[in-house]
Amino acid sequence: MDTVTKHAWDTTPLEELSPLISRRLINSERQMLAHVLLKKGAIVPAHDHHNEQFTYILSGRLRFWIGAHADAPADEYVDVSAGEVLVIPSGVRHRAEALEDTLDLDVFNPPRADWLDGSDAYLRGTR
Repeated sequence: MDTVTKHAWDTTPLEELSPLISRRLINSERQMLAHVLLKKGAIVPAHDHHNEQFTYILSGRLRFWIGAHADAPADEYVDVSAGEVLVIPSGVRHRAEALEDTLDLDVFNPPRADWLDGSDAYLRGTR
């Protein structure tokens, strides 16, 4: 892809995944940016993927359970607040909960094929 493109978040379509989670996507051949809006109490179920992920919290706060704790959430977690970035390597299992209304910017490499083709049932509650 050798074409330069410009995007504006407020004109990028908003996709509602559930009553508590929605997102906007911008992607290229090798990377993806996602504005993810999570209302307080939203749960991103335990999952993993081959994509590297950076989660930059623009506003609000998310609690992450990592590795084995993703499937059995307990007292070992990482809270990520506005201005902080969580780097999740490829293949690392994780789960998140919105402790406040939250807007995060997720960066994926490569782009999430399941997010592009709509097969991300774990986020849509249709698994």
